[in-house]
Amino acid sequence: MTTRADGTVREDARPPDDAVRPAVAVNAVGKVHGRGGNAVVALDGITLTVEPGEFVCVVGASGCGKSTLLSLVAGLDAPTTGTIDVPGGTPALMFQESALFPWLTVAGNVELALKLHGVGRAERRERARELLAAVHLADFARRRPHQLSGGMRQRAALARTLALRTPVLLMDEPFGALDAMTRDLLHDELERLWRQRGPAVLFVTHNVREAARLADRIVLLSSRPGRVVWQTRVDTPRPRRIDSPETAAIAADVTARLREEVRRHGG
Repeated sequence: MTTRADGTVREDARPPDDAVRPAVAVNAVGKVHGRGGNAVVALDGITLTVEPGEFVCVVGASGCGKSTLLSLVAGLDAPTTGTIDVPGGTPALMFQESALFPWLTVAGNVELALKLHGVGRAERRERARELLAAVHLADFARRRPHQLSGGMRQRAALARTLALRTPVLLMDEPFGALDAMTRDLLHDELERLWRQRGPAVLFVTHNVREAARLADRIVLLSSRPGRVVWQTRVDTPRPRRIDSPETAAIAADVTARLREEVRRHGG
């Protein structure tokens, strides 16, 4: 899938078998909201790739364009300039809110995502059962969302997102509203499922410890307009702990660079 600045989306031809293409390629992308004197430049000349199976976390100050970037990669909006290539097709997108349909059961929410993609009834039920077992919700399949805790609702949302089996998973602060203990447990679940299933992940967060805990690579965006100003690989062996000295040291480095960026732009 290629999203151009004119808003068109093209399904790309399959590359040669020996060609290795990024799972996501953001090429000199800019995004301007509004026109004339009311125009706001959200992103400016961002170039970023995510390799197949890579876990990339994007951090930055509030309003730097992190969520805008995810919307563009997801194809929900078009860039003003540049192109975005997602060779595997439309990515799956998970938000901070679970966005489960309250009138459906947990299983029904997962099955609906599959139904909308043309999966037959018997296969829908089997895949939903497998996914709910994978996120430890097998015993809650017939419950409604309001009967679940916040963490359990996000588990259900993760199962629904993974149901589509896309090679790219986009996550927009999916654990930001959860308490620290629940968030830590969901980090473990996400990492386990990522390692089992192998999607590329582009994960937006304002929590630098979360980024240091999860990422293969951390990318820092400048304050508005968003630009890639720094990135680093995280080579600490997995599994990691969010409270480990190694994670804390990486988070401290990212925080120092983030504070410098905020000071440079006056807050």
